[in-house]
Formats: sequence, structure tokens, C-alpha cells
Amino acid sequence: MVRVRTLITGAGGFVGPHLCSAIGHAIGPRLELVPTSQAPERHPALGPLPGLDITDKCAVAETIARLSPDCVVHLAGIAAPVAASADWRKAWHVHVEGTLNIAHAILAHAPHCILIFVGSGQVYGHSARTGTPLDEDTLLAPVDDYGVTKAAADLALGALAQRGLRVIRMRPFNHTGPGQTEDFFIPSVAMQIARIEAGVQPPVIRVGNLTAERDVLHVADVAAAYASAIRHAADLAPGTILNIASGQPVSMQAVMDRLIGASRVAITVEQDPGRLRASDLPRIVGDASRARRLLGWQPRRSLDDALSDVLNACRARIAAV
Repeated sequence: MVRVRTLITGAGGFVGPHLCSAIGHAIGPRLELVPTSQAPERHPALGPLPGLDITDKCAVAETIARLSPDCVVHLAGIAAPVAASADWRKAWHVHVEGTLNIAHAILAHAPHCILIFVGSGQVYGHSARTGTPLDEDTLLAPVDDYGVTKAAADLALGALAQRGLRVIRMRPFNHTGPGQTEDFFIPSVAMQIARIEAGVQPPVIRVGNLTAERDVLHVADVAAAYASAIRHAADLAPGTILNIASGQPVSMQAVMDRLIGASRVAITVEQDPGRLRASDLPRIVGDASRARRLLGWQPRRSLDDALSDVLNACRARIAAV
């Protein structure tokens, strides 16, 4: 049986556990999974995770040379755009230098290895102002530090594909699910609802911009897309770009209404100026036709499934306190 040794950076984050499950399902008993975190930790779902700081060039090179992985899924990064803007130097260091450390280590020590790079649909930025679904040929025009650093890493990997790097560039649009932090809109609202239901917060939810429309996926569907990219990697040209999106925009007002509708108590909604983001774009929606064609991928879970899973996870967290 031929092994598929798969190294995951940033496995201790939101997407990591969902990805490990999806890869196991897609690859089966051939899989030899090596999930890592920035620093060693014991993850509640994944168990002990060895440390791998992607900004440490020597550590990355040593790890790639020692493990000689067949695939690296690069999840590690600054998850929240607000956090990236708060420390833009760190964003460049992690998203660009860290990514290049991995890419060059693969070229030098494991050229057979496939790199699955997890970028972002945020790289399209101002191009979303057309209001139409964005495909992979859309001009990159990021509007914030998160988007521009993700775009820079994406472009750098495209150039390295010309030098032999076997990279697949994923551009996921918004996704949510159990385990996502309150830095994001849906879990922030869901956690407030859970606190209100538990009687530990007044029955008022404070929110930012509710007019924005976004393309929202369940994290399990996004993880399945990454796993499918591994399974189909041999058939994909180096440098291939794949949007991961539903193609269906939904307003944050509609999301709020659905979450409030699922609440067990009466709740008032108030806008909080501190939560409004200057770089908000009216609508961001992706075209994932290429992923459907090349990977046979499509979302299998509805928005209601995602919202229900997040809200129930938040209720469970509050109940466990």
C-alpha cells in the first residue's frame, strides 16, 4: 500500500480538525497524517500536535527534509482580517515569508511534494464591486492587509510553479462552522445568543454592517474541497487556482434573522459603530465552476446547516462553563 504522508500547517486552528477528518475520508488507510501547530500543543480533537513555526526558515526546511511529505496543506496564517490589519508587519511575515519558507523547502528537499495553499477569496477585493460572481481570472484588487498579503503569497507561488513547484492554489470564500472564533460575524452573533439564552448577557445583540452580502459555506464543505484537491492533484497543472464558493450571496441581515429566529428567547438587535469596517464591500460572491469541473466538488450543506451547527456549538460551550 502506497502511503500518502500529508503535513498540515496550522492544524490547531478552526479548519484543522475538519480538514483532518475530510482527508481521512478521502484518502483512507493510505493516509499518514502529520498535523502541526505554531507551538507544540495538545488539541482536544487531534491530540498532541508538534510545533512548526512557518516563519522559522530553518525549522521548516528541517521538517520538510526529515518527513519528505507527499503533500503539504498550508493552513497556517492570521485568520481574522482585523488582526492582520492590527499588525501588518506580522501579516507579511506570516502570510508571505512563511509561505515562501514552505515552498522553497519543498523545492529543495521534497520536489515530488504537492503543496495545497489555502489562500482567500478576499484577494479579489475591489473587483467584487461589479456584484457578479468572481472567477479565477478576475483581477486581484485586495482592499486590506489580510487580502493583500494573501494575494502576494498566491502570486509568488504562481511564479514558483514555473520553477517546478507542484502547487494548487485554493481561494475559499467565507466559511463558518463549529470552532470558529468570535472574531467573525456568525460565531459572534451565535455566542451572544447562547449567552442570552443562558441568562449571562442582557437580551441585546450588538452588530456591525448588516447590508453586506457574502458567499458563506459550511467549513466541512471547504475541508472536503481541500481533501479533493489532494486526491485529484496528479491531474491538476502546477499553479492551478480553484475558487471554493457557493455562488449564492446572502446578506448579513438575513443571517442575523435566521439566527435570531432560532433563539429560544426574545432578543433586540443594536448596531455597534465599533464593529463597522471601513473596507466592507457591498457584495462578494464566488464562481466555483472550475472546482466543480476539476474536482467534482460542490457544497453539500446548506447555510441553515452551518448556522445551526455554529449555534449549537456555542450553546454547548456556554453549558460547559
